Amino acid sequence: MEKGNNKFIAVAYKLYSVADGKETLIEEAPADRPFVFITGFGITLDAFENGVEDLPKGELFTLNIESDEAYGERLDERVLDLDKEIFTINGHFDHENIYKDAVVPLQNEDGNRFMGRVLDITDDIVKMDLNHPLAGLDLLFKGEIVENREATNEEVQQMLNHISGEGGCGGCGCDHDHQGEGCGCGHDHHGKEGEHGHGCGCSHH
Repeated sequence: MEKGNNKFIAVAYKLYSVADGKETLIEEAPADRPFVFITGFGITLDAFENGVEDLPKGELFTLNIESDEAYGERLDERVLDLDKEIFTINGHFDHENIYKDAVVPLQNEDGNRFMGRVLDITDDIVKMDLNHPLAGLDLLFKGEIVENREATNEEVQQMLNHISGEGGCGGCGCDHDHQGEGCGCGHDHHGKEGEHGHGCGCSHH
C-alpha cells in the first residue's frame, strides 16, 4: 500500500514494561475489544504505528520500544506544587476526586488538557505529577493484527471531526478508556500527552 494512505488498524495486544530483563504486564487489549486507530493522525506513538501499519490481518507481532521513543525520561520539573484553592468548590476542597494516587484531568492556561497524578496533599498544596505514567519505561508490545485495511472517507472524516472538536482521539473506535486518558488504551501510549507546556495555570475539571 502507499505510505500516504490512512489505514484502519485494530490490534489485540499485551503491554509490558521492561526493566532489568524483567517483563511486567501493564495492560491488555483483548481481541474482542482491540485498540483501534487510523494511521497518519499522530494518535499512536510513531514507533508503534510504524511497527504495525504494514502487517497483515492475523499477523503476530512483538515490538520493543525504548523509553526515548515512547514517553521519554521522567522529569522532575513536571512535578508541581499546586494551590489547593484550584481544587476547592464553593469553599470546600474536592476530597471525593482529589486524593493520593488519584488521576485527575487538568487544563493549563493555554487550554491544553492532560492528566496528573496526586502525589501528596498538605494544608495548602496539592503535589501533582504531570509525567506520563509510562515515562522512563521501556515498553514491550506482544499482539496480533485484528484488522488492517484502508480507512474509509467516513472514518477519516470522523477522526478529523473529533480531533478538531475535542482535541483528542475519542472517535477512533477505542472503547477501553479505562484510565480516562487519550485514545482508550489505558495509558495513551499512542498520543502525545505530556508534551504540552505545563505552565502552572492549571485548572481542575
